[in-house]
Amino acid sequence: MKKLLSASVMCADLMNMKKSIQDLEKADIDYLHIDLMDGSFVPNITLGFDFVNAVKKLTDIPFDIHMMVNDPARFLDLMNLGKDDYLCIHYEGDIHAQRTLAKIREKGCKSGLALNPQTPVNCYEHLLDYMDMALVMTVSPGFAGQKIFAGAEDKVRKTRKFLDDAGFKSIPIEVDGNISPENGAKLSRCGAEIFVLGTSSLFIKGKDMTESANAFRAGL
Repeated sequence: MKKLLSASVMCADLMNMKKSIQDLEKADIDYLHIDLMDGSFVPNITLGFDFVNAVKKLTDIPFDIHMMVNDPARFLDLMNLGKDDYLCIHYEGDIHAQRTLAKIREKGCKSGLALNPQTPVNCYEHLLDYMDMALVMTVSPGFAGQKIFAGAEDKVRKTRKFLDDAGFKSIPIEVDGNISPENGAKLSRCGAEIFVLGTSSLFIKGKDMTESANAFRAGL
């Protein structure tokens, strides 16, 4: 499966969002990764639903929405998304994850399910029929700039085996958290296919974004 790059928008220059989007388009980025936080599921609040809808008008790059919120179903209808966009919820933040994943598909989006570092891979069981993507968090969610957790490679490897053994080889694995070129290459060998890129790989001060993206791809 092709390796895809998802740019973490919260690391972009938010005061010059149109220019940032243009730079990402030039870099041939595959997805825009937008983190939504509620200050409850994680102790931080970042971008909002109006921001999502405003940026949607600026670009044709598909969105990769990462909802770090409790009870995400209550927010689904606040975003104008389409068939090429991922909408990912957290297993830990939704006691009715199956129902919410089904609603995401009914909305016309692709559904994703994220697991925190300490959440076991087998929590994907019984939900695979409702998933289009598996997000393996390689840091505890909520803040940029963290170090990758020690078991990240093993968890990605176990996730790929779990999905394949269950007959879901078509479900891609996304990784998010300190995805530097070095870490990306390691996780790619373990089975990761979508890489969320932030300050350690793409949004590097003084460095051309296209060069950074090409260098990351070359290392996979």
